[in-house]
Amino acid sequence: MKWTDTREIAIALAEALPDVDPRTVRYTDLHRWVMGLPGFADAPDRSGEKILEAIQMAWIDEAD
Repeated sequence: MKWTDTREIAIALAEALPDVDPRTVRYTDLHRWVMGLPGFADAPDRSGEKILEAIQMAWIDEAD
C-alpha cells in the first residue's frame, strides 16, 4: 500500500482498530497507525494533511 491507496488503508485501519472512532483521531496518530499497517510500504514524508484527511474521511465511511 502507498499513501494514495486511501480506501485500502481505511479498510485496513477499520479492521485493525475496530474500537477507534475515526472522527476523533489526530493526524499524528493516524500517520503512525498507517505506517504500522502490514503491507504498507511508502515513505513517511510522502503524506500530508490532505492525504491524511482523505484517509480519515474514507475510514469514517467504512465505520458508518
